[in-house]
Amino acid sequence: MDGAGLAIVAQKAKMNKTGNRIIQGLSEAAAHARGERVPGLRVHIPRKIDVSAIRRKTGLSQEAFSSRIGVSTGTLRNWEQGRRMPEGPARVLLALLARNPRIVEDMLAK
Repeated sequence: MDGAGLAIVAQKAKMNKTGNRIIQGLSEAAAHARGERVPGLRVHIPRKIDVSAIRRKTGLSQEAFSSRIGVSTGTLRNWEQGRRMPEGPARVLLALLARNPRIVEDMLAK
């Protein structure tokens, strides 16, 4: 095989490897979406969460938003005014709401 033929074979092998990685990534993403454990998956939760901006994206009042996410209105106000920071599961939920302000309604719809 000449040099051009070898280059084509090498390029096809590289494309095949890249395609396999894309397919693997999509399979892992689908498994994660179904709630399955994906070895090696790391979920990023931002350190700083702008609770006020997230609530405004939902279009809800403080009272309605706090009720929707299961915290007191006082807790929400403390988060929004920077006196306290959400922790644990609240941070995860707020990060999800930052990406999809309707996620709570969508997931809990009857």
